[in-house]
Amino acid sequence: MNDILLVRQLQEGNSEAYKQMFIKYYSPLCEYISQYVTDEDAEELVQDLMLFIWENRKNIIITQSLKSYLFIAVKHRCLNAIQKNLYHKKVHTLLYEKLKEQFEDPDYYFVNELTENINNAIKELPDTYRDTFTLSRFGEQTNVQIAEQLGVSVKTVEYRISQSLKILRVKLKDYLPLLSFLFGFPS
Repeated sequence: MNDILLVRQLQEGNSEAYKQMFIKYYSPLCEYISQYVTDEDAEELVQDLMLFIWENRKNIIITQSLKSYLFIAVKHRCLNAIQKNLYHKKVHTLLYEKLKEQFEDPDYYFVNELTENINNAIKELPDTYRDTFTLSRFGEQTNVQIAEQLGVSVKTVEYRISQSLKILRVKLKDYLPLLSFLFGFPS
């Protein structure tokens, strides 16, 4: 059966025409693109193309020969697969580089654990202590500025910070040397 008749019958849904097309072109298409991708990928790409043709047989318009259409179509699929593969390799390389730094830094996990524990301990402070402590340590405000903002005396601000530090010192006792450095906890 010639390709023009094969295409016409294929478009009409003739499964025998599809089978003949598959038998005639499957191996040459696989051989053609296996120059650029693995044999396994080549077979998968050709199978995907063949399935696409069958599923879209009514809408496919072939202006050149069937052979040219198939080889051009599989070439484009191959190029897309290569580009996609290169993109994935680039992403994996970037992720690897990022994660490699984390795995090489043993303090990375300790710092994350410490940060989480500090945040949890601060959240557990009484509201007034937490607000005062946060303004003092993270808002970088003086005790006078905090007192004005909260509408309390400077002595109250000092007391709240002192009590916050005592509570945090107990809750974070395992991290005390590092906390002395970060928050001015007395050792």
